[in-house]
Amino acid sequence: MVRNIVVLGGNSHPAIVESVCNILALPACNRILTKFSSGESRCEIQDSVRGKDVYIIQTGFGGNGSKLNDHFMDLCIMISACKTGSARRVTAVLPLFPYSRQPDLPYKKSGAPLFKGGSENGSKKDYTFESVPATPAPNVPRSAGLINGTDITSRLAKTTLGTTPLPNGTSNGTMSPVRPTNGDGSYFAGNGLGINNNTSTQSIIGSYTTHDYENVSHVGAFQAKPGYKQWVAQAGTLVANLLTCAGADHVITMDLHDPQVQGFFDVPVDNLYGRPLLKRYIQTHIPEYKDAVIISPDAGGAKRATAIADGMGIEFALIHKITDRQNASMMLVGNVSDRVCILIDDLLDTGNTITRAAKLLKKEGATKIYALLTHGVFSGDAISRIKASAIDKLVVTNSVPQNEHKALLGAKLDVLDISPIFAEAIRRVHHGESISVLFNYD
Repeated sequence: MVRNIVVLGGNSHPAIVESVCNILALPACNRILTKFSSGESRCEIQDSVRGKDVYIIQTGFGGNGSKLNDHFMDLCIMISACKTGSARRVTAVLPLFPYSRQPDLPYKKSGAPLFKGGSENGSKKDYTFESVPATPAPNVPRSAGLINGTDITSRLAKTTLGTTPLPNGTSNGTMSPVRPTNGDGSYFAGNGLGINNNTSTQSIIGSYTTHDYENVSHVGAFQAKPGYKQWVAQAGTLVANLLTCAGADHVITMDLHDPQVQGFFDVPVDNLYGRPLLKRYIQTHIPEYKDAVIISPDAGGAKRATAIADGMGIEFALIHKITDRQNASMMLVGNVSDRVCILIDDLLDTGNTITRAAKLLKKEGATKIYALLTHGVFSGDAISRIKASAIDKLVVTNSVPQNEHKALLGAKLDVLDISPIFAEAIRRVHHGESISVLFNYD
């Protein structure tokens, strides 16, 4: 029995909390975690956590996302409650890390939109606000002027501040705008800005101002290109800050969609792998797996799939997605004709990518298709999409609750238990032992 340790569970996945506690031979910490009638979370820790090592298990899942944010807020409140109760260390255990997939939003490209400037020698150019027109400087060519052809340099030269000459040729020593003169030396009949009185000052100034929001044609067409989205929030850093500000001293998770999320934290983050379970399933449940082909459904998961393929001595193939403005096409790199195919990925959300990949493999002559994924979220209409797909067997872990999904998919879905991995990680972290053995999947 592990001593001086407390395992505290949230409401998102009670089954895995119970399983981890059974493996560690520990009772789950007594707590009250409900909501007030106003919708606010209520948390009360009923066991003492003073001076103890507390592990709070709460996965990033809420049943099609309906309660995900509530569960995350409950996690932050539980962390704060344990720190207030003088816990020695608080570790957040998140089998599925929430918001880790935000940078993978379906936006085709990013970057500042280009400014459509004027034409030079009949050819249009794409300008950025930082580079064109160039700032006047020694040995730097003068800019071509504004879009409407007005040379602002000459305009400004006529309104230079200087000393105003008096009629007797002397100066009053004060700074005031110098009135422009005509070619014969007489004063220009204007208003001191180089603008004729017969011309509307507002019309001249408005023709070349870069802040004319009503007449935008004078400043060029400033429109975002297709795929450019303004002010899209990337919540990874915010989630990391919320956890650390709540008081988390350590984070344990599994198969981050983007491993760079670890860099958002100022506290240690252990990213466990689900690959040992997937590898063991291939060896024990897929006949003649040595002749099969490991497939990555997209280029982003190639490293994940090749790690398993190289470790098991299995051939590898890749599906490359080509996306344009209207649709996306998929291209297979490799030979799968008359072969068993094993799709490897980290997360199944809507199921669109994995089912389209299976359709392509079946079209290319695959005899049987397995899909092995760490996290099975099954959001939206993923269940019906999987049922109608060419996938013969779908394998996920219980990083999120799978009871409802199993009931709907039946024998087509196999669920692998990750409780032993997290229980061993908790035990090793508590005793200060290395957990690198959990990373070894070769």
